Amino acid sequence: MAKIKRNSHKILYRKYSSNLKYVMMIFTVFIITLFLPKQPRFRYEFEKNAVWKNKDLISPFSFAILKTNPQVSADKKNALKDILPVYQLDRSVTDNALEEFANEFDVKWRSKQLSEKERDTYKSAAYKLLQRIYQKGIIGLNVKHQAGGKNYDFSLVENNVAQEKNTQDVFTAESALNFFKDNFKAPNQVMGDLVANLAIDHITPNIIFDERLTQTIQDNTVNNISTTKGMVQKGELIVAKNDVIDEEIYQKLESYKATYDAQTKTIGSRALVYLGQVVLVGFIVTILMSFLFLFRKDIFADNRQLSLILIVTTGMLLALTWAIKMEIPSLYYIPFCVVPIIIRILFDTRLALYLHMLVILIAGFFVANSFEFVFYQVTAGMVAIFSIKNFVKRERFLVSALFILLAYFVSFVGIALLREGSFREIEWVNFVPFVFSVLLSLLAYPLIYLFERIFGITSDVALIELTNTNNKLLRELAFKAPGTFQHSLQVANLAEAAIFKIGGNSVLVRAGALYHDIGKVDNPQYFIENQNTAVSPHDKLPYEQSAQIIIQHVHKGIEILRRNQIPEAIIDFIRTHHGNTRVDYFYQSFLKNTPEKFVDENIFRYPGPIPFSKETGVLMLADSVEAASRSLKNPDAQNINDIVERIINYKLEQNQLDDCDLTLKDIETIKLIFKTMLMSIYHVRIDYQQNL
Repeated sequence: MAKIKRNSHKILYRKYSSNLKYVMMIFTVFIITLFLPKQPRFRYEFEKNAVWKNKDLISPFSFAILKTNPQVSADKKNALKDILPVYQLDRSVTDNALEEFANEFDVKWRSKQLSEKERDTYKSAAYKLLQRIYQKGIIGLNVKHQAGGKNYDFSLVENNVAQEKNTQDVFTAESALNFFKDNFKAPNQVMGDLVANLAIDHITPNIIFDERLTQTIQDNTVNNISTTKGMVQKGELIVAKNDVIDEEIYQKLESYKATYDAQTKTIGSRALVYLGQVVLVGFIVTILMSFLFLFRKDIFADNRQLSLILIVTTGMLLALTWAIKMEIPSLYYIPFCVVPIIIRILFDTRLALYLHMLVILIAGFFVANSFEFVFYQVTAGMVAIFSIKNFVKRERFLVSALFILLAYFVSFVGIALLREGSFREIEWVNFVPFVFSVLLSLLAYPLIYLFERIFGITSDVALIELTNTNNKLLRELAFKAPGTFQHSLQVANLAEAAIFKIGGNSVLVRAGALYHDIGKVDNPQYFIENQNTAVSPHDKLPYEQSAQIIIQHVHKGIEILRRNQIPEAIIDFIRTHHGNTRVDYFYQSFLKNTPEKFVDENIFRYPGPIPFSKETGVLMLADSVEAASRSLKNPDAQNINDIVERIINYKLEQNQLDDCDLTLKDIETIKLIFKTMLMSIYHVRIDYQQNL
């Protein structure tokens, strides 16, 4: 009952799988357009020092001309120069210092046993002198205000009243002490040292820097600086056709664009903007689906692969939307090259380039300077695809990142020179987002692994890992069926060399060759390459049973690979490496020895299917040729030539290559490769004179 239910689910899935594609397509369009900005797009594209190709632009409304960022920064800098540091006069410091001085004077005087008659006189003189110093003021100098010299201007606040002063107008702790020593006349050294030490202890700055108030004044000044410089009135000409967009015109256009964007946020119809987005995004997605239907029917028919492509596309555009809403400094921080890298590794170059172009076309509607943006991303995407063509080593990913960075750099310098006309005017800090973008593109590597696991897609990196002979399955094959393992290695070498020559995935065919006979690990002694005695276990079995044991290695191989979660791309090689051919040895033996019995040919025939790709077709030929070559008693050039021709021609006669993409030219090339390699394996000397 459970089996029937499971089958019914499969039937329903097949019935509605075609409709599911269109559901995914509609859902993708909905998600992308749902989060995109919903204000009308500014219709003009312009660049500094370029020619205005549009018609005369007349301002439809009045607007203020914005200053450039350097101008605003310069104004802020100049304004901050005019702001004096603020110092507060603290009277409590003066009062405390004078009071403590008077109290300690008496104590110190008595400790020195000086004349009590003179104490009040000299105490009064010292007190008045110290009081005079504090009245003028003692400032605590701040190092950061001494940039232009030792002395500087400052604003002194006393009782909420400010007056401009210079540090020359007041004392410092050092100058105050010197002034005290110079003006206090002591009759002897003992008294002079006593009073001087007291002054040192009680000369404290009473003019103190107020950092908080100074910062507040600076902030208010900066905030009140105007970011505009003049007005453009309604009906005024902004730029005429064929005019060169100089600095002044460029700033007017930027100001016009900023005002337009601000107004359309409240004036424009969000519903119509959304409709326009749906139309454009839907059109792009339709073009993508049409491309897949016409040129990549295998992907179009596979909903898993199709969903992966749509997820990658949607994810990148959602990242763009997030960046726009978060108002990040530059949209070039977004690693758009992740898309072509992932698609190239998981699928192919053509699809990667095509999908990257479509993503960039959609993104171009929502970024400033669309042409510049498209140029950056298209060129970098092309370089990413080309640089990662043979992704067989991890370091290739870093090499690709360097090539992408170089592409961005060349584009950046070229556009900057075109715009500014000078190396000195290039703002190199604007290249920083591209560096971060390239670093973020390295995230593609873990994403590729994640997508492989989720969607069951096999990349070249995964295939290379599978070809490692130290992995569990291949070590088990080498231990239990060493003859089969050696056969698989030779088949892998033959198939890889052939597919490399005619064009195809050499890594895939090698992985398929290493695993194509993995099912023989269950009963290795029943296969001749693993038999090390003259006695065969087939001698005691009926021909039908022997044939079934041989055929069963296909089914067991599929079970083993699925149990170990090996990709379906590898399992396909197991299914097809014998096609639907017969186990001819046991079939012919049955006919010869039991002519009176009825023969059911299906008992002796592999289940198939026949090979359906270049890779599976080449593997079938390599497997049969390598196995047959082992039976040669005298492997000379002629015998090798004859057996290769006979085996491959037999496969053609049996229609085993009808569904794969091998041409007659490919087959001739395969024959030549097989003959050459087998002669090398068996150390056959070639008579070059005969060939001439």
